Amino acid sequence: MKKQLLVLGTIVTLALSGCGTSTNDENKSSDNMNSMNHEQMNHSSSGEVPQGLKVAENPTYKVGTQATIKASHMAGMNEAKATIVGAYDTTAYVVSYTPTTGGAKVNNHKWVIQEEIENAGDKTLEPGTEVTLKADHMEGMNGAKATIDSAEKTTVYMVDYTTTDGEQVKNHKWVTESELLK
Repeated sequence: MKKQLLVLGTIVTLALSGCGTSTNDENKSSDNMNSMNHEQMNHSSSGEVPQGLKVAENPTYKVGTQATIKASHMAGMNEAKATIVGAYDTTAYVVSYTPTTGGAKVNNHKWVIQEEIENAGDKTLEPGTEVTLKADHMEGMNGAKATIDSAEKTTVYMVDYTTTDGEQVKNHKWVTESELLK
């Protein structure tokens, strides 16, 4: 019974968590819940990558291999088994933005990459920098004004996975290397 309650508690926590959730501090997840509507989240994508994105030469997780996701950007993601479909070297950003479609500000969205920021150039952008997004991970994201919350030079991965409630997700953008386990 205790195991069932623990599993149920984990599922509820994952269902309430979202792209703005910090995997390092789960207590902060409720701070971000009210600022996001995950019905607008594009779990799957076409698999197209932004122009100029460089394929990783020697990624830890090679295309076709399996890994376990250790992140809860979205409900049902944490502990999911993923298949790597792309690996790219770039800078990944946590951003806060107000959707172009209106609605509440989205805080601490993980991840937007260097190539998904208008006129980002090659240098890592500092926290506090105001930018325009070219990403379409969520409705109202493309063209939105955003603020950089943090930056991480890393390998990012596009992954296929099945959520804990059975939803098939294809070409999910993005999971960082530190969010995967062999």
